[in-house]
Amino acid sequence: MADKRVLLIIAGGIAAYKSLELIRRLRDRNVRVRVILTRSGSEFVTPLSVGALAGESAFTDLFDPESEFDVGHIRLARDTDLVVVAPATADLMAKMAAGQADDLATAVLLATGAPVLVAPAMNPYMWSHPATKRNVAQLAADGVRFIGPNEGEMAEAGEHGVGRMAEVPEILDAIAAALDSSRDLLLDGQHVLVTSGPTHEPIDPVRYIANRSSGRQGHAIAAAAASLGARVTLVSGPTKLADPSGVHVNHVETADQMLAAVKDSLPADIAVCAAAVADWRVAHEADEKIKKLHDGEGMQLALTENPDILKTISAPGPSRPSLVIGFAAETEHVVENATAKRVRKGCDWIVANDVSAESGVFGGTRNAVHLISADGVESWPDMAKEDVASALMKRASQSLASLKSAAE
Repeated sequence: MADKRVLLIIAGGIAAYKSLELIRRLRDRNVRVRVILTRSGSEFVTPLSVGALAGESAFTDLFDPESEFDVGHIRLARDTDLVVVAPATADLMAKMAAGQADDLATAVLLATGAPVLVAPAMNPYMWSHPATKRNVAQLAADGVRFIGPNEGEMAEAGEHGVGRMAEVPEILDAIAAALDSSRDLLLDGQHVLVTSGPTHEPIDPVRYIANRSSGRQGHAIAAAAASLGARVTLVSGPTKLADPSGVHVNHVETADQMLAAVKDSLPADIAVCAAAVADWRVAHEADEKIKKLHDGEGMQLALTENPDILKTISAPGPSRPSLVIGFAAETEHVVENATAKRVRKGCDWIVANDVSAESGVFGGTRNAVHLISADGVESWPDMAKEDVASALMKRASQSLASLKSAAE
């Protein structure tokens, strides 16, 4: 990132304090940082503190005679390699999506030809509001890139959910990726939805039904999609893995929660259902811990089927992703069973693998898969799960480009 130019726009939110650290970290990497501080942003951090860290005065006013004469909003928009909005409030993103330009920040955003990276920060209810979803979808379609938001505690007492601005190291990674002109951004501007990990279906307050999935393959796919420039939503069941950098992660536990989160994340251009969702849950979850019987008769549990997430999002309709990819974890007749599953579920591709005890796939770092589509079966050699993910996302980007070209 050395000698690159970043224009940072700081909007009004409590997360603005993180932007001060972001400026310092960028300067440590010899990045030239110019800062636009919105009127509401200056309620949280001061022009003096921003200017001291950036090494030059912050820009605040569209009609400032001194800055317009010396720099001007058009030169600010042009004289940069990347525009970063952090924090990006719901209000500012709404103005961006509508193409408004009533202050310095929005005028520059409308006038720039540089890539734009947005780090949203807002209350969870604001982030999940249909209006914000529409605005995010529009901005993504316009080529705006996203980092976060993350899940966690809010500034408001007792509030928890998705809306926290991404942490500074995550934003730095996203900036580095956006500035890397050598990268092949095959999925730039596309939304990729990935499910990963197992689900935990509670039996009682201390027991649950689950499987051995580690989530490594799904998390690797999310990271690979992000590296190709996609805006990625990862819906993850319980795993011990760190969240991939540059990916919005929604943590869930049960199949019902995963389905709800998947639906909430649509529309998407590509959906990859890599999660090992439990097929069954108990019909009636016990409110108290079930006590062990001492008469030797054992215990019986009545099970009911969980929702079929892959089949649900593969169904025809306006919200169906252009490309839906499922996974088939099989212990025998891998290709035959997976081929039948693709037809039964209605998805476009199935990635099949052998998860028998001898394979070591669950919890392991390598995978040998078969890519099954309407055109036939393609068997890939054994490779690291990260390499499987990279190859799959590159193939998916090519297929998506063909589908969009045919639609035009």
